[in-house]
Amino acid sequence: MRILVLGAGGYLGGHVTERLRALPDTHLLVGGRSPAADVTVDLASDSPYQLARALAKAAPDAVVNCAGAVGGDAVTLTEVNARGPAVLCAALREAAPSARLVHLGSAAEYGPGTIGRRVTESETPGPAGLYGATKLAGTLAVSASGLDAVVLRVGNPVGAGAPPTALPGRVTALLAEEAGGGAYASGDGPGAAELRLGDLSAYRDFVDARDVARAVELAAVTPGPLPPVLNIGGGEALPVRELVRGLADVAGFRGRIVEADGAGSARSAQVSWQCSDITAARLALGWQPAHSLDASLDALWSSRTHTRAPDRVAAP
Repeated sequence: MRILVLGAGGYLGGHVTERLRALPDTHLLVGGRSPAADVTVDLASDSPYQLARALAKAAPDAVVNCAGAVGGDAVTLTEVNARGPAVLCAALREAAPSARLVHLGSAAEYGPGTIGRRVTESETPGPAGLYGATKLAGTLAVSASGLDAVVLRVGNPVGAGAPPTALPGRVTALLAEEAGGGAYASGDGPGAAELRLGDLSAYRDFVDARDVARAVELAAVTPGPLPPVLNIGGGEALPVRELVRGLADVAGFRGRIVEADGAGSARSAQVSWQCSDITAARLALGWQPAHSLDASLDALWSSRTHTRAPDRVAAP
């Protein structure tokens, strides 16, 4: 089986590539802008014709699109998250219409959730910001493509190599900086270490990056048609404070954690609860998360000196 991975140089793309390389009887191809890529593509700027030519040469049985922007201006987010999937689908229809397409979407497409309720794939999306809106546009392009395609709406991924563009990676970087400076003094005195963050009252559905990679593998190789969208998350909402405190414990940090007004992200203020119903993924793929949040945090802290490139634009 020939599998082409786009965005293999990003955070989740790295985990996906590592997982797929271990599959027997599989020839893995990496696509991206890097000269070292097996297939040279740029979803943000290539025309459908250019991309179709590259895909025809690669002749993939499955394509996994991990490329995506999690930050940047409106142009960057739109080019990568919305235009990219649309161009990819157009090219696949021309060059490899029978290939299975697995596209990574985001739970941010749903927008604010209802406290105490898990959101299913049938929920009408209502993203709260530009990131979620552009990811939703990409999902709509894939779902309407007529291809053998599935979108995996990923919750909040945690694990080795998390970039500093999201909270787990940012807290890891701050803790590593504190540890490097020898500032782990505890207590309340003037010399006590302090970790200053934004409001941590939100609830999020955390999922281990390795579990995301396993879901991608199953989505790529499971025969027969799949539902157009599948939620991939931990299946429960946990306080963001629990993640931060757990990461601090793993790091051995005993100082103060200060929640400063105005220091958090806009999305955290707009979306206080996010939790996905993952029943459909279990039924369609036989998938369910295998790693606890503690295991994810252990892997994240252990990898702090070997972090992958930030996936603002997740491409090689």
